[in-house]
Amino acid sequence: MKPAVAALALVALTLGIVEAQMKDGWQSGGTGRGTARWEITEKQLVYRGGADFGWAVTGAPVQDGYVEVRFRPLEGRTDQAGGVVWRWQDANNYYIARANALENNVVAYKMVNGKRTDLKPAGAGARAYGVSATVAPRAWHTLRVEFKGAEFAVRFDSGAAGFTVHDETLKAAGRVGVWSKADSVTEFEDFRSGG
Repeated sequence: MKPAVAALALVALTLGIVEAQMKDGWQSGGTGRGTARWEITEKQLVYRGGADFGWAVTGAPVQDGYVEVRFRPLEGRTDQAGGVVWRWQDANNYYIARANALENNVVAYKMVNGKRTDLKPAGAGARAYGVSATVAPRAWHTLRVEFKGAEFAVRFDSGAAGFTVHDETLKAAGRVGVWSKADSVTEFEDFRSGG
């Protein structure tokens, strides 16, 4: 292989692996296959598909606190999802709460070593998968998670759906942010977090 071709191949490989640095302190990337496509506008962060799971994180690590965002699922044949992440350690280790307009539910997960596993709502049976909720496509919704120790309270649309989960897998402080998946096209705005 010629040196110029090898150098271009190395640059392309590096760009595919390294998370993109976005303006205003956001860092984005994906978990699994594909390359997450994120864009930032004056007031919004927009996910335009491309990865199995796309995330964008910001700020200093937080151990206990909250994360909240307004989101609008616009398109997607496989998924129309919007969510938040907390205790984000790296591209393969973090917590997620998401709402999906195609499934009409809200679910919490843990991502550990790149494997996503749902977290059962407290008091729910072994077959429970989050909670049912009307997640209207092309409409604005609010998702909030308050996290302290091993307890996470998930709230969707000011109490239209809510539940608590318990998990002790990721105990260390981590960054917070937003999340989407697959071919979703999702807008995010009014991001808030605190410790």
